Amino acid sequence: MAESTSTKSLAIPLTAFAAGAVVALLVGVFGKVHDPTLAGTTTFGFRTVIDMKVVVSVVIGVLAVLQLIGALWLYGKLGIAAPSWLGTAHRISGAVAVVLLVFVAYHCLWALGLESGTLADGEPVSTRTVVHGVLGCAVLGAVVVKVVAVRSRRAPGWFLPVAGGLLFALLIGAVLTSAVWYIGAQGWPGSGGY
Repeated sequence: MAESTSTKSLAIPLTAFAAGAVVALLVGVFGKVHDPTLAGTTTFGFRTVIDMKVVVSVVIGVLAVLQLIGALWLYGKLGIAAPSWLGTAHRISGAVAVVLLVFVAYHCLWALGLESGTLADGEPVSTRTVVHGVLGCAVLGAVVVKVVAVRSRRAPGWFLPVAGGLLFALLIGAVLTSAVWYIGAQGWPGSGGY
């Protein structure tokens, strides 16, 4: 009977990882075949879509770090008791991070697409750009996996921390290859570093 329970429990993470991979692949295909508009639907008052995405991506990165700290605290890995409000704050900040992430991903895919090969002027697309695009697609797939992990009561105990760790690692990689790179190269948006 224990083997049946174990197999049944493994079905949840395997299905979640498969669904996440399909989402990442579909997002990548859309980004590749979509004709980028080079404009987003909004800039939230920033000068350009890129400026808006950089600032929002930094916020997402900060929320991701807070999510990691909150999770470690909730699971007793920091050596100090978690306050009663931490679980609610963790869920709310996670939801805000996902909403912002989907918003930025939409603007990335709609305005810029998934670039690879060569640009219209014949210049090769940078490795950083390709890596960022692949990481961005993988992040959206990892969100699917994490949502399943959070909602599942029958999954093995390792599934939630693995799903959270995977999402964190991919998200930080995407932020490092976009917003952090941009700030290093151009300065903070609107600071005159152009």
